[in-house]
Amino acid sequence: MSSPSITDSHCHLDFADFDGNLEETVKNAVQSGVDRMVTICTQLQDEPKVRSIVEKFECVLYAAGTHPMNAHKQPMVNVSDLLEVAKHPKFVGIGETGLDYYYTKETEKDQKQSLLLHIEAAQKSSLPLIVHARAADKDIAEILESEYKNAKFNCVMHCFSSGKELAVKMLDLGFYLSMSGIITFPKSDELRDIFSLTPIDRILVETDSPYLAPPPYRGKRNEPAYVAITARKGAEIFDVSYEDFAHQIEKNFERVFPKAKIYGPAA
Repeated sequence: MSSPSITDSHCHLDFADFDGNLEETVKNAVQSGVDRMVTICTQLQDEPKVRSIVEKFECVLYAAGTHPMNAHKQPMVNVSDLLEVAKHPKFVGIGETGLDYYYTKETEKDQKQSLLLHIEAAQKSSLPLIVHARAADKDIAEILESEYKNAKFNCVMHCFSSGKELAVKMLDLGFYLSMSGIITFPKSDELRDIFSLTPIDRILVETDSPYLAPPPYRGKRNEPAYVAITARKGAEIFDVSYEDFAHQIEKNFERVFPKAKIYGPAA
C-alpha cells in the first residue's frame, strides 16, 4: 500500500538554489508522495518568474507578496497589484508578509505598513494571508487581532517557531500553524510541545525550502520531498499513524487554500 499524498504548503522554487535541477526537484517530490507544492514569491518583481514555474508544473501552485525583510528594498506593495495577480487560477494565497525584528528591526515602520496592505488584499480577495513572524510576537498579534476585528480573513502562520502565547492568540482567531523542519531538530522540545497542544485540524506542513532541511539532511539544501520527514514527526507528536496525519493535514490545506482543491484531491 502506497503512502498517502501530502502538500508542501510553503517553498521557494524560484530561488537560485534550484537553478539547473528544478525538474528533478519536482520529480523527487512527487515520487516521495508530495503531490502539491505552493511556491512563494517574496517580492512582486519576481512574480512573472514564479508564475512561469507554476504554469510549467501542474502540481505547483503559488502565492506572492513582499517578505518583511524586503519591505524596505522594494516599492511599497499596492493592494490593487496583489488583487490583479491573485486572479491567476493557480494563485492561492497572499504573502508571505509579516514582521521580522530579528534581522530587520530598523525597518519596522515599512514592515508594518506592508503587512497592513497585505491584510487588506487578503480581506478583499478572500484568499489566506501567509505570515512570517520572527522576534515580533507582540506586534504581530496586535496587528492581526485588530485587523481581524475590522474584517475577517484566514491566515497561516508559516514556519511557526514563536512562543505559546502567540500560538494561542492565533488559534483563537481560527488561524493555522505550519510545521517546518524545525520541529525535527533535537533542541525543539518547546516547539513540539506547542504543536502537541494545537488542534490537529489547524496544522499544515511545509519545508520553507531551500532552508531548514530536517535530519538527515540538516545543513544541506532543503527541498519539497523532505516535507514527508516533517509530516512523520508531526504524526509522532500527535500519536497518530502517518496515514491518518497525512489525510488530516491535506483536509486542512484544502480548507485554508480552497483554490488548490482542483489541483489534487486530498489523500
